[in-house]
Amino acid sequence: MRGSSATATRPASRSRVAVPLALGVAAIAALFAIDAFAPQLFSASLPTRAQDAVTLSLSVLIESLPFVVLGVVLSIVVQVWVPPGAIERWMPRRAWARRAVLSLLGMFIPVCECGNVPFARGLLMRGFTVSETLTFLVAAPIVNPIVIITTHAAFGFDDNILIARLIGGYLVANLIGWLYSRHPSPDALLTARFRETCELVTTESGGKGRRSLAQFVVELRSVMPALVIGSALAGAVQILVPRDTLVAIGSDPALSIVAMIVLALVVSICSNVDAFFALSFAAAFTPGSLVAFLVVGPIVDLKMLALLRTTFSTRVLVGMTVTVVLFAFALGTVVNLGA
Repeated sequence: MRGSSATATRPASRSRVAVPLALGVAAIAALFAIDAFAPQLFSASLPTRAQDAVTLSLSVLIESLPFVVLGVVLSIVVQVWVPPGAIERWMPRRAWARRAVLSLLGMFIPVCECGNVPFARGLLMRGFTVSETLTFLVAAPIVNPIVIITTHAAFGFDDNILIARLIGGYLVANLIGWLYSRHPSPDALLTARFRETCELVTTESGGKGRRSLAQFVVELRSVMPALVIGSALAGAVQILVPRDTLVAIGSDPALSIVAMIVLALVVSICSNVDAFFALSFAAAFTPGSLVAFLVVGPIVDLKMLALLRTTFSTRVLVGMTVTVVLFAFALGTVVNLGA
């Protein structure tokens, strides 16, 4: 059995290395192709853009790392130190009401989207359903107190950007939770690797201190590679997309929303500070496009998708992305009509 287990593990390990390597090679090839065939798209030289990519990747990584560690610590607190039933007894019995309450839990957790992933893993290990956990994950990085404060500092109540972001984040979270609550096989929504992690953590013997240390190591080993890969992809993609092209279409009500959604997917800025980044586009882009950016980014940017892949299947991520993008486009259109 041990030999067969080791044999089965090798292809999975190789695939985890091969995919990021292939993406890195593709990004480098794209850089050289653009430089050779369409140099007019970028004013800076290839070495300068490559240096910018490294700088951007490191900035995303450094910005996210403290929140990931904090999220892991909170996950351990929930999983190991909070007594059984302490959280559950405060939850409503009806499924839709439980999701509605969980989507507001982020108001009490000052952690951006990166830290919410390990925290959500702790909720899953504790016995919360996949749909309930997804509801928390989608809403938490938008309704957390730091995000509310920074969005207000950037925009105030101008064009209802803050209100639209909060209401939009809450509604799309409950929409996604409802959609996945109807899935006939919830376990199929989780990766096999995460299910193995659950078994490893729940069977860990010893006192709370030993269990906490074991879970800390397991969680960091699961999340950190995804964070590094996601940060690198975010940095690479940012220098492959000409910023001037995005700004040129910023005044069109529909195209501006599409452009800012694309930007939100690739820049991977922490939700605690993304409002100030969006503010730099306020003069050229419509209010609806800014709202779309502020809703999409914290949920399904490249970094977040890489982190979510440690826990949820690819089908879940595709479904989430399509739902969030379509919802953000509709929300942005409504905001533009009312502006």
